[in-house]
Amino acid sequence: MNFLQSLPGRRETLICLLTWAFYYIVLSMFMDIRPEHFGFSALFLLLFFASAYTRKLAMCLIPFVLFGMSYDFMRVYPNYLVNEVDISGIYEAEKSVFGIVVDGNRMTLNEFFSIHNCSFADFWAGIFYLCWVPAPIAFGIYCFVVGKRQLFLRFAWAFLLINVVGFCGYYVHPASPPWFYAQNGGGEVARELLGSQMGSEAGLARFDHLLGLSVFHDIYSKNANVFAAVPSLHSTYCLCAFIYALVGRTRWYVALPLGVIALGICWTAVYTGHHYTIDVLLGIALTFVVILLWEKLILHIPSVERLFQSYARYVG
Repeated sequence: MNFLQSLPGRRETLICLLTWAFYYIVLSMFMDIRPEHFGFSALFLLLFFASAYTRKLAMCLIPFVLFGMSYDFMRVYPNYLVNEVDISGIYEAEKSVFGIVVDGNRMTLNEFFSIHNCSFADFWAGIFYLCWVPAPIAFGIYCFVVGKRQLFLRFAWAFLLINVVGFCGYYVHPASPPWFYAQNGGGEVARELLGSQMGSEAGLARFDHLLGLSVFHDIYSKNANVFAAVPSLHSTYCLCAFIYALVGRTRWYVALPLGVIALGICWTAVYTGHHYTIDVLLGIALTFVVILLWEKLILHIPSVERLFQSYARYVG
Protein backbone atom coordinates (compact mmCIF):
# COMPACT_ATOMS: atom_id res chain seq x y z
CA MET A 1 0.00 0.00 0.00
CA ASN A 2 2.81 2.39 0.86
CA PHE A 3 4.46 1.64 -2.47
CA LEU A 4 1.23 2.35 -4.34
CA GLN A 5 0.81 5.61 -2.46
CA SER A 6 4.29 6.67 -3.53
CA LEU A 7 3.47 6.32 -7.23
CA PRO A 8 2.52 9.44 -9.21
CA GLY A 9 -1.07 10.00 -10.27
CA ARG A 10 -2.36 8.96 -13.66
CA ARG A 11 -2.11 12.47 -15.07
CA GLU A 12 1.49 12.91 -13.91
CA THR A 13 2.43 9.46 -15.22
CA LEU A 14 0.83 10.11 -18.60
CA ILE A 15 2.51 13.50 -19.02
CA CYS A 16 5.89 12.09 -18.04
CA LEU A 17 5.76 9.05 -20.33
CA LEU A 18 4.34 10.97 -23.30
CA THR A 19 7.00 13.65 -22.92
CA TRP A 20 9.81 11.11 -22.98
CA ALA A 21 8.19 9.25 -25.89
CA PHE A 22 7.96 12.50 -27.86
CA TYR A 23 11.61 13.26 -27.03
CA TYR A 24 12.77 9.90 -28.38
CA ILE A 25 10.68 10.26 -31.53
CA VAL A 26 12.21 13.69 -32.24
CA LEU A 27 15.67 12.44 -31.27
CA SER A 28 15.47 9.48 -33.66
CA MET A 29 14.47 11.84 -36.50
CA PHE A 30 17.66 13.90 -36.22
CA MET A 31 20.43 11.72 -34.79
CA ASP A 32 21.45 8.27 -33.67
CA ILE A 33 20.27 7.32 -30.19
CA ARG A 34 23.31 6.65 -28.03
CA PRO A 35 23.63 4.62 -24.79
CA GLU A 36 23.90 7.80 -22.71
CA HIS A 37 20.45 8.85 -23.90
CA PHE A 38 18.98 5.71 -22.36
CA GLY A 39 21.11 6.09 -19.26
CA PHE A 40 20.04 9.64 -18.44
CA SER A 41 16.38 9.03 -19.23
CA ALA A 42 16.39 5.85 -17.14
CA LEU A 43 17.87 7.78 -14.21
CA PHE A 44 15.19 10.46 -14.48
CA LEU A 45 12.38 7.91 -14.72
CA LEU A 46 13.78 6.00 -11.76
CA LEU A 47 13.74 9.17 -9.67
CA PHE A 48 10.26 10.06 -10.91
CA PHE A 49 8.65 6.73 -10.05
CA ALA A 50 10.69 5.58 -7.04
CA SER A 51 8.96 7.73 -4.41
CA ALA A 52 7.25 11.04 -3.83
CA TYR A 53 10.52 12.43 -2.43
CA THR A 54 12.65 11.44 -5.42
CA ARG A 55 9.90 12.57 -7.80
CA LYS A 56 10.20 16.08 -6.40
CA LEU A 57 13.95 15.90 -6.91
CA ALA A 58 13.42 14.81 -10.53
CA MET A 59 11.14 17.79 -11.09
CA CYS A 60 13.76 20.13 -9.63
CA LEU A 61 16.34 18.67 -12.03
CA ILE A 62 14.27 19.43 -15.14
CA PRO A 63 16.34 22.54 -16.06
CA PHE A 64 19.47 20.37 -16.11
CA VAL A 65 17.67 17.80 -18.27
CA LEU A 66 16.67 20.55 -20.70
CA PHE A 67 20.23 21.84 -20.69
CA GLY A 68 21.55 18.42 -21.68
CA MET A 69 18.95 18.02 -24.40
CA SER A 70 19.56 21.45 -25.91
CA TYR A 71 23.33 20.95 -25.89
CA ASP A 72 22.94 17.60 -27.59
CA PHE A 73 20.69 19.03 -30.32
CA MET A 74 23.40 21.46 -31.41
CA ARG A 75 24.79 18.45 -33.29
CA VAL A 76 21.84 18.61 -35.68
CA TYR A 77 22.85 21.89 -37.29
CA PRO A 78 26.34 23.04 -36.21
CA ASN A 79 26.96 26.74 -35.79
CA TYR A 80 29.72 26.86 -38.42
CA LEU A 81 26.98 26.31 -41.01
CA VAL A 82 25.09 29.39 -39.79
CA ASN A 83 27.79 32.05 -39.59
CA GLU A 84 31.46 32.34 -40.42
CA VAL A 85 33.73 31.01 -37.69
CA ASP A 86 36.00 33.58 -36.07
CA ILE A 87 39.41 31.93 -36.04
CA SER A 88 42.14 34.53 -36.39
CA GLY A 89 40.14 37.60 -35.29
CA ILE A 90 39.58 36.36 -31.74
CA TYR A 91 43.21 35.20 -31.57
CA GLU A 92 44.57 38.59 -32.62
CA ALA A 93 42.23 40.39 -30.22
CA GLU A 94 43.35 38.16 -27.35
CA LYS A 95 47.02 38.68 -28.14
CA SER A 96 46.52 42.43 -28.44
CA VAL A 97 44.57 42.91 -25.20
CA PHE A 98 45.79 40.12 -22.91
CA GLY A 99 48.99 39.04 -24.60
CA ILE A 100 52.31 38.98 -22.77
CA VAL A 101 55.82 39.61 -24.08
CA VAL A 102 58.32 36.79 -23.56
CA ASP A 103 61.84 37.09 -24.98
CA GLY A 104 60.69 39.89 -27.25
CA ASN A 105 57.74 37.91 -28.66
CA ARG A 106 54.12 38.71 -27.90
CA MET A 107 52.01 35.65 -27.22
CA THR A 108 48.67 34.75 -25.70
CA LEU A 109 48.45 33.26 -22.23
CA ASN A 110 47.38 29.99 -23.87
CA GLU A 111 50.61 29.90 -25.85
CA PHE A 112 52.63 30.72 -22.74
CA PHE A 113 51.04 27.92 -20.73
CA SER A 114 51.46 25.43 -23.58
CA ILE A 115 55.19 25.87 -23.03
CA HIS A 116 55.26 26.56 -19.30
CA ASN A 117 53.24 23.91 -17.46
CA CYS A 118 53.82 21.36 -14.72
CA SER A 119 52.29 18.16 -13.40
CA PHE A 120 50.91 19.81 -10.26
CA ALA A 121 49.00 22.38 -12.31
CA ASP A 122 47.92 19.75 -14.84
CA PHE A 123 46.44 17.59 -12.10
CA TRP A 124 44.40 20.39 -10.55
CA ALA A 125 43.33 21.66 -13.95
CA GLY A 126 41.78 18.27 -14.63
CA ILE A 127 40.10 18.13 -11.21
CA PHE A 128 38.60 21.59 -11.64
CA TYR A 129 37.29 20.85 -15.13
CA LEU A 130 35.71 17.59 -13.99
CA CYS A 131 33.60 19.68 -11.60
CA TRP A 132 32.18 21.69 -14.52
CA VAL A 133 28.62 20.31 -14.35
CA PRO A 134 28.72 17.88 -11.37
CA ALA A 135 29.44 20.65 -8.82
CA PRO A 136 26.41 22.79 -9.78
CA ILE A 137 24.17 19.71 -9.76
CA ALA A 138 25.57 18.69 -6.38
CA PHE A 139 24.82 22.19 -5.09
CA GLY A 140 21.25 21.89 -6.32
CA ILE A 141 20.81 18.50 -4.65
CA TYR A 142 22.22 19.96 -1.43
CA CYS A 143 19.62 22.73 -1.57
CA PHE A 144 16.92 20.13 -2.13
CA VAL A 145 18.00 17.94 0.79
CA VAL A 146 18.30 20.81 3.31
CA GLY A 147 14.92 22.25 2.33
CA LYS A 148 16.07 25.23 0.23
CA ARG A 149 14.02 24.06 -2.71
CA GLN A 150 12.89 27.46 -3.93
CA LEU A 151 16.56 28.48 -4.01
CA PHE A 152 17.26 25.31 -6.01
CA LEU A 153 14.62 26.28 -8.57
CA ARG A 154 15.83 29.86 -8.85
CA PHE A 155 19.38 28.64 -9.38
CA ALA A 156 18.48 25.81 -11.78
CA TRP A 157 16.40 28.00 -14.08
CA ALA A 158 19.03 30.75 -14.04
CA PHE A 159 21.54 28.02 -14.99
CA LEU A 160 19.35 27.01 -17.95
CA LEU A 161 18.83 30.63 -19.06
CA ILE A 162 22.58 31.24 -19.04
CA ASN A 163 23.00 28.23 -21.30
CA VAL A 164 20.24 29.28 -23.68
CA VAL A 165 21.76 32.74 -24.10
CA GLY A 166 25.23 31.23 -24.44
CA PHE A 167 24.09 28.73 -27.07
CA CYS A 168 22.50 31.58 -29.03
CA GLY A 169 25.83 33.38 -28.81
CA TYR A 170 27.56 30.36 -30.32
CA TYR A 171 25.37 30.64 -33.41
CA VAL A 172 25.53 34.42 -33.68
CA HIS A 173 29.32 34.46 -33.38
CA PRO A 174 30.94 31.04 -33.87
CA ALA A 175 34.53 31.16 -32.63
CA SER A 176 37.33 28.65 -32.54
CA PRO A 177 39.03 27.68 -29.29
CA PRO A 178 42.74 28.48 -28.86
CA TRP A 179 43.82 24.88 -29.46
CA PHE A 180 42.26 24.94 -32.94
CA TYR A 181 44.25 28.01 -33.95
CA ALA A 182 47.39 26.49 -32.41
CA GLN A 183 46.95 23.31 -34.47
CA ASN A 184 45.71 24.75 -37.75
CA GLY A 185 46.34 28.49 -37.89
CA GLY A 186 43.72 30.88 -39.22
CA GLY A 187 44.02 30.50 -42.98
CA GLU A 188 42.13 28.60 -45.66
CA VAL A 189 43.56 25.26 -44.55
CA ALA A 190 41.92 25.75 -41.14
CA ARG A 191 38.58 26.63 -42.73
CA GLU A 192 38.63 23.47 -44.81
CA LEU A 193 38.70 21.51 -41.54
CA LEU A 194 35.58 23.09 -40.01
CA GLY A 195 33.22 20.31 -40.99
CA SER A 196 35.51 17.45 -40.04
CA GLN A 197 37.19 18.78 -36.91
CA MET A 198 36.67 16.58 -33.88
CA GLY A 199 36.77 17.93 -30.36
CA SER A 200 40.11 18.00 -28.61
CA GLU A 201 41.07 17.69 -24.97
CA ALA A 202 43.94 20.13 -25.71
CA GLY A 203 46.00 20.78 -22.57
CA LEU A 204 43.80 18.44 -20.56
CA ALA A 205 45.58 15.60 -22.38
CA ARG A 206 48.36 16.19 -19.86
CA PHE A 207 45.94 15.20 -17.07
CA ASP A 208 45.01 12.02 -18.94
CA HIS A 209 48.67 11.22 -19.51
CA LEU A 210 49.53 11.95 -15.89
CA LEU A 211 46.97 9.44 -14.58
CA GLY A 212 47.18 6.99 -17.46
CA LEU A 213 43.50 7.51 -18.29
CA SER A 214 41.46 8.77 -21.22
CA VAL A 215 38.87 10.77 -19.27
CA PHE A 216 39.03 14.01 -21.22
CA HIS A 217 39.75 12.30 -24.52
CA ASP A 218 36.48 10.38 -24.14
CA ILE A 219 34.59 13.52 -23.11
CA TYR A 220 35.81 15.76 -25.92
CA SER A 221 35.52 13.12 -28.61
CA LYS A 222 31.76 13.50 -28.07
CA ASN A 223 31.82 17.30 -28.15
CA ALA A 224 28.55 18.58 -29.65
CA ASN A 225 30.03 21.83 -30.95
CA VAL A 226 33.74 22.45 -31.45
CA PHE A 227 33.40 26.12 -32.38
CA ALA A 228 31.62 27.23 -29.24
CA ALA A 229 34.25 29.26 -27.46
CA VAL A 230 32.53 32.64 -27.03
CA PRO A 231 31.32 33.00 -24.35
CA SER A 232 32.99 30.41 -22.13
CA LEU A 233 30.09 28.58 -20.50
CA HIS A 234 32.61 26.54 -18.51
CA SER A 235 33.27 29.78 -16.63
CA THR A 236 29.61 30.33 -15.82
CA TYR A 237 28.36 27.16 -14.16
CA CYS A 238 30.12 27.07 -10.81
CA LEU A 239 30.07 30.87 -10.70
CA CYS A 240 26.26 30.73 -10.98
CA ALA A 241 26.14 28.14 -8.18
CA PHE A 242 28.52 30.23 -6.05
CA ILE A 243 26.36 33.34 -6.46
CA TYR A 244 23.23 31.47 -5.39
CA ALA A 245 25.12 29.88 -2.51
CA LEU A 246 25.85 33.41 -1.27
CA VAL A 247 22.34 34.68 -2.01
CA GLY A 248 20.82 31.71 -0.20
CA ARG A 249 23.15 32.15 2.81
CA THR A 250 24.31 28.55 2.63
CA ARG A 251 27.02 27.19 4.93
CA TRP A 252 30.58 28.38 4.30
CA TYR A 253 31.68 24.85 3.50
CA VAL A 254 29.20 24.86 0.60
CA ALA A 255 29.90 28.33 -0.79
CA LEU A 256 33.69 28.34 -0.42
CA PRO A 257 34.40 25.21 -2.51
CA LEU A 258 32.10 26.51 -5.24
CA GLY A 259 33.99 29.80 -5.30
CA VAL A 260 37.35 28.03 -5.44
CA ILE A 261 36.15 25.70 -8.20
CA ALA A 262 34.71 28.63 -10.17
CA LEU A 263 38.09 30.39 -10.08
CA GLY A 264 39.88 27.13 -10.85
CA ILE A 265 37.75 26.47 -13.91
CA CYS A 266 38.33 30.01 -15.25
CA TRP A 267 42.08 29.51 -14.86
CA THR A 268 41.97 26.00 -16.33
CA ALA A 269 40.06 27.20 -19.40
CA VAL A 270 43.00 29.45 -20.30
CA TYR A 271 45.77 27.19 -18.97
CA THR A 272 44.70 24.21 -21.07
CA GLY A 273 43.99 26.15 -24.27
CA HIS A 274 40.24 25.65 -24.29
CA HIS A 275 39.34 29.33 -24.02
CA TYR A 276 40.86 32.75 -24.41
CA THR A 277 40.75 35.23 -21.55
CA ILE A 278 38.17 37.15 -23.58
CA ASP A 279 35.89 34.10 -23.62
CA VAL A 280 36.17 33.70 -19.86
CA LEU A 281 35.43 37.34 -19.10
CA LEU A 282 32.41 37.30 -21.41
CA GLY A 283 31.19 34.16 -19.66
CA ILE A 284 31.50 35.84 -16.27
CA ALA A 285 29.68 38.93 -17.54
CA LEU A 286 26.95 36.74 -19.04
CA THR A 287 26.42 35.05 -15.67
CA PHE A 288 25.84 38.29 -13.79
CA VAL A 289 23.64 39.83 -16.50
CA VAL A 290 21.36 36.79 -16.83
CA ILE A 291 21.01 36.33 -13.07
CA LEU A 292 20.13 40.01 -12.64
CA LEU A 293 17.52 39.81 -15.41
CA TRP A 294 16.11 36.57 -14.01
CA GLU A 295 15.93 37.75 -10.41
CA LYS A 296 14.94 41.38 -10.93
CA LEU A 297 12.80 41.24 -14.05
CA ILE A 298 11.66 37.84 -15.34
CA LEU A 299 10.68 36.38 -11.97
CA HIS A 300 8.52 39.44 -11.30
CA ILE A 301 6.42 39.07 -14.44
CA PRO A 302 3.01 38.12 -12.95
CA SER A 303 2.46 35.00 -15.10
CA VAL A 304 6.01 33.77 -14.51
CA GLU A 305 5.76 34.46 -10.79
CA ARG A 306 2.51 32.49 -10.51
CA LEU A 307 3.94 29.58 -12.46
CA PHE A 308 7.13 29.60 -10.41
CA GLN A 309 5.22 29.62 -7.11
CA SER A 310 3.08 26.69 -8.26
CA TYR A 311 6.25 24.86 -9.24
CA ALA A 312 7.82 25.62 -5.86
CA ARG A 313 4.75 24.36 -4.00
CA TYR A 314 4.81 21.11 -5.98
CA VAL A 315 8.41 20.32 -5.03
CA GLY A 316 8.22 21.83 -1.54
